[in-house]
Amino acid sequence: MSQLVQYDAARTALQKAATIDEAKQIKDQSEALALYARQRRDSAMENWVAEIKLRAGRRIGEISAGLERQSNQHKPSGVPLLGRQHKRQTLKNAGLSKSVAHRFEKIASIPEAEFETVIAEAKSKNRPVTITDLERRVSKDQKRNDLKQGETKLPDDCYQLIYADPPWRYDYSKSTSRDIENQYPTMELDDICSLSVGDIAHSDSVLFLWATSPKLREGFKVIKSWGFEYKTCAVWDKQKIGLGYYFRQQHELLLVATRGNPITPDPAHRVSSVLSFKSTAHSRKPAEVYRVLEGMYPDTNRIELFARNNRPGWSVWGNQV
Repeated sequence: MSQLVQYDAARTALQKAATIDEAKQIKDQSEALALYARQRRDSAMENWVAEIKLRAGRRIGEISAGLERQSNQHKPSGVPLLGRQHKRQTLKNAGLSKSVAHRFEKIASIPEAEFETVIAEAKSKNRPVTITDLERRVSKDQKRNDLKQGETKLPDDCYQLIYADPPWRYDYSKSTSRDIENQYPTMELDDICSLSVGDIAHSDSVLFLWATSPKLREGFKVIKSWGFEYKTCAVWDKQKIGLGYYFRQQHELLLVATRGNPITPDPAHRVSSVLSFKSTAHSRKPAEVYRVLEGMYPDTNRIELFARNNRPGWSVWGNQV
């Protein structure tokens, strides 16, 4: 029997599976096939078997999530927790722990389009899909929702200095261990541009905007969308070399833009355009920059967008404060 026929047969069996035992039997068979594929070093077989295993787990989650609800619909009046007891016993009979069932229910709650997208991404990279891939996607979506829910409304005040470190989203990460989404929730460029920053900017104001080298063009677009005009930039020397396809990156850019005719800093507080401060946590900007800006604009109304911490003398806006 060809692998394609086996794959199609497994998909069909899962669609017909009406009980946890039936779905778990397919999952157990896929685990045995996965071992066989690894022994044969058959990567194609490993990939489709991993997919079937994941689909079986999702089907178990769908059935498990409905057990308690269905049982409670038919429980005798005055009998509490019948559905929960029935579910617990059914899972026990199938050899599934409560935590494993909960994990399957979690991936069963993912919309079908999202579920299929995760599988397609693994296929495009020619590797087996895992439940961790799905859980990572759920985590990202939750973070993005938290970001949108917690950062939609800007303050009502008006500011002469705006300092921003947008959570840029990158299209490609060679190593998932370095995936930026694992560090903090990112935003699409259009969502950053659509923020009504112009509404909180004084008619004469200055914007300091962080941008990495690959995001320089996006930085200019954000500046324009927020109603500012680019003027110059400074370079942050991180004193630590990183990754890069052409140059191994050791710096980030602090773009300066203005709106109207803001005052320029006193000559005594115009520092070097090369800010050499040691980097610390992932994406966290050096605290020394606050002091630089405070010296340049000591008597202005200041706000930090996408802030991680509160700071005396600053208004802050962001989902991490």
